[in-house]
Amino acid sequence: MTPPRTLSPRFAYKSDRLKPLRAFCQTARLGSVSRAAEALYLSQPAVTLQLQALEREMGVRLLERSGRRVALTREGEALYELARPLVEGLDALDGTFRERIRGLDAGELNVAAGSSTILYLLPKIVEAFRASHPEVRLTLHNVTGAGGLDLLRSDGVDLAVGSMLDVPGDLSYAPVYRFEPMLIAPRKHPLAQLERVTLQDLSPYGLILPPQRLTTYRMVDLVFQQNRVPYTVALEVGGWEVIKQYVAMGLGISIVTAICLTEADRARLCVRSLAEYFPSRSYGVVVRKGKYLSPQARAFTELIQPALFERADYYATGQSDR
Repeated sequence: MTPPRTLSPRFAYKSDRLKPLRAFCQTARLGSVSRAAEALYLSQPAVTLQLQALEREMGVRLLERSGRRVALTREGEALYELARPLVEGLDALDGTFRERIRGLDAGELNVAAGSSTILYLLPKIVEAFRASHPEVRLTLHNVTGAGGLDLLRSDGVDLAVGSMLDVPGDLSYAPVYRFEPMLIAPRKHPLAQLERVTLQDLSPYGLILPPQRLTTYRMVDLVFQQNRVPYTVALEVGGWEVIKQYVAMGLGISIVTAICLTEADRARLCVRSLAEYFPSRSYGVVVRKGKYLSPQARAFTELIQPALFERADYYATGQSDR
């Protein structure tokens, strides 16, 4: 008895592997070489030759005839399981690509920002973005500065908008807006009688400040310490709106950033600039270095400032610096 012939594997890396794989998948799906040939608009001998070539290349029998039908061997079933999604994906590539191109303006955009940025800086930008890109699902993640950076690094958001003092090496920060530090006090407070307010003038009065972990508190403490002026904190509370309300109620004075002051606030509160002592705060866009900016993210940054990251070429992949 003649032993079964063992097919030695052949590897033709430069050959067209898609055609025989397509013929194999159609034959496996339809259970017939002739029906596969009809589906591929080929002759039956052409399909047979492609199947034989694939078996020679893989070094195993892939098909066996069972009556009028062709059945898969065990090895053929394994190859079909692997090859089918590849062949179907490649055959659908043109349509999928065109659909993706048409949908570039759709999709979603995730932006990280703090409460003050969302409340005071972003409303008009969000309104303009929604008007020009109504099909994009926009999500604003209300997080602290550290939380926003964590989301950036984990690709949980496309970009962040806010204020930064120290910029880590793996991120790029493009400042766009600047806001002065301002004293706010009740309208009938003694400080309201002064045209120019010094740190010494603030010393006798209790301050209402955000929690110690936030930048504003740390900056206020640093400035008073550097100038050797004592100060007291009457109350710690989060949120500019709450701080402004408590100041208006006469519970203390505060040092805030001008971003949070509206015309209504200036009418009900005493407002004085403290730019002589405290640095202005910048607000801008933060991105991860080397991250590709999607069309949606680019459209959003264009509304904040045109060509914001153009010099750094963030529209392309790869490491870049600003």
